[in-house]
Amino acid sequence: MTLPKTAHDRTQLKLVLEVSIHIGLAILLSTACLLILLPFIPLITWGVIIAVAAYPGFQKVQRALGGRGVVTAVLFAALFLTLLIVPVALLAGTLIEGVQTLASHFRDGTLIIPAPPAGVENWPIIGARLSGLWSQASTDISEAVRSLAPQIKAAVPGMLSVSGGLGLTVLQFALSIVVASILLANAQRAYGLTCSLCNRLFGVEGPEFQQLIGATIRSVTSGILGVALIQSILAGLGFLVAGLPGAGLWAVAFLIAAVLQAGVLILIPAVIYMFTISGVTKAVIFLIWCVFVALVDNFLKPLLLGRGVAVPTAVVFIGAIGGFVALGLIGLFVGAIVLSVGYKLFLAWLEQTPSATQDT
Repeated sequence: MTLPKTAHDRTQLKLVLEVSIHIGLAILLSTACLLILLPFIPLITWGVIIAVAAYPGFQKVQRALGGRGVVTAVLFAALFLTLLIVPVALLAGTLIEGVQTLASHFRDGTLIIPAPPAGVENWPIIGARLSGLWSQASTDISEAVRSLAPQIKAAVPGMLSVSGGLGLTVLQFALSIVVASILLANAQRAYGLTCSLCNRLFGVEGPEFQQLIGATIRSVTSGILGVALIQSILAGLGFLVAGLPGAGLWAVAFLIAAVLQAGVLILIPAVIYMFTISGVTKAVIFLIWCVFVALVDNFLKPLLLGRGVAVPTAVVFIGAIGGFVALGLIGLFVGAIVLSVGYKLFLAWLEQTPSATQDT
């Protein structure tokens, strides 16, 4: 028995309204949940990234401890918090000591700046102004500081903001390590949840994409952050041995630039400065060391970046750098993951036959 047309239309309209209401309520609930979780999303994201990157090593330690996951997670948290806090504390102490020493020399009139080397005024764009300020500072540092007082005053709020931001970043990473340790202590349940999510999103290819995401995170950790950290340690040793003032700050600046694949921009002024304050032999040795540091990533990156990832290394690298420019440090991982997944989906779409596409 068929319903009259008008009754059928009313039934269809009622069904459409119910579906629309359900969809609207689902969107409203999802939006409310995201707004509530928004302050914690970076924290949780970093915790997941750290847990995924450290999971292979965590498994080895867990097996060595007889499968005790909670104890292994506590040791993991203690180790990584130590690796985070100790260098930050040493760097902060070095910075405070350096500022106090500089202020003391400036107050006592014992701060000496060497005269600029010949040819500085011929540098393009900044040569003339840099030579004038450098010459003035070498003869009368107080007058040079007074001439730069407006620029220094304008830069102070920005420096304070950057300092506060660095402090919050350190706190965020410390809390992320705690989150990562909790995830690792419950690794089996977390693994089951990610399996269900990937199967829900990608169907039968869910396990493949789950493996791709994990391998991409570990690849970026070792191939970009790991190489940048190795380069920074080598550069920092060179700065310390050469006696470069503020070696810790130079090393931090180099680490940031190395993540951006632009570490040479920090090495060039360091080499120039060494040629101005030390002998030729020492400066040449420092130059050779800096060239070695700049070139070492050409050997390490092909070995570490893209290992275990079923996509070309160029895709991971472009995604990581593009994500960093767009989203900051967390974009290194988000960009690489998104581009890798997009690349795999694009290949799957290309491999589909026209009949399979129509069936889908």
